[in-house]
Amino acid sequence: MMAALTGCGSINAAATDTAQAVFNWTSSAPLISPQPIPSQTIYGVKDPSIVYVDGKYHVFMTTAGSAGWGLAYTSFDKWSDASSAKIVPLDKSPIGPGYRAAPQVFYFAPQKKWYLIYQGGDPLYSTSDNIGDPTSWSAPKPFFSVAPDIIKPPQGQGWLDFWVICDDKKCYLFNTDDHGRLLRSETDIRQFPHGFHNTVAVMTEKTEDLFEASNTYRIAGTHTYITLVEAVSPKGRYFRIWKSDSLDGKWEPFSSAPMNAFASRDNVKQSWSHDISHGEMVRTNADQTMTIDPCRQLEYLYQGNDPAVRVDDYIKLPYRLGLITARGDNPVSALCR
Repeated sequence: MMAALTGCGSINAAATDTAQAVFNWTSSAPLISPQPIPSQTIYGVKDPSIVYVDGKYHVFMTTAGSAGWGLAYTSFDKWSDASSAKIVPLDKSPIGPGYRAAPQVFYFAPQKKWYLIYQGGDPLYSTSDNIGDPTSWSAPKPFFSVAPDIIKPPQGQGWLDFWVICDDKKCYLFNTDDHGRLLRSETDIRQFPHGFHNTVAVMTEKTEDLFEASNTYRIAGTHTYITLVEAVSPKGRYFRIWKSDSLDGKWEPFSSAPMNAFASRDNVKQSWSHDISHGEMVRTNADQTMTIDPCRQLEYLYQGNDPAVRVDDYIKLPYRLGLITARGDNPVSALCR
């Protein structure tokens, strides 16, 4: 069913102190922009999730409009077609209308089924047998019957931006909370999507330094995982990067740049965006392992916005989707052997 992107070479993760390298990027112009629909004004498209399957890119995103937040889908064969590809709102599918945001899509190989993870207050999921059919998604189901105590006052102040990644034994649900915490829940891979428990904070920093939009990947051929988390600085939103040797392990900085920066206005050669914000790596396969190939040039689809535009409400920020492409060596490419 799926034609996965293939990698090259073999890898010796211990060969180099990769944290001494830094990232540099070049950005495209905006590739995906809001399209008019009869029922509302769409201000921005944001929070992209992307997979490449059978020669086609499939992108899920949040739409920010005058009627609120929703989900939408587009697909195209090559990046040059992205701007003209039709964006299809998912509110007419069984997912339905109402608050839906921050999607993540992947193929859960043990069940041979597509999963779309998103937030509707609490973490929700829908499934499909055909990623190319935007009407095929099932009605929303919750991962938790009751939010864990660590999420609710007085221990917490909510949760958002949910991200699933699995190893060969467990599936993990990561999330941020806009208050400086990265949290993780877990379940046996044979129980997924049920049984999530043991919700704990795995990183805690100042709110602006560990804000939201975490995304976690396995680096092919290694025992290394990386986590990206969006942070906020006076120069705008940007991503920081950490590494670990397991999904339930300790996270350590994975760049020698200030604030272990992954992508920011300081290392992205581009001129159109104030923020390097919520996005996803263009990865080497579509399954639940979230694997990226260090032997391929890194690409990251992100949301950016025009710094000249001033708005009175966050939902009106004119977010567009662009692609950053890595230039030169970096801590991830150093693991390609």
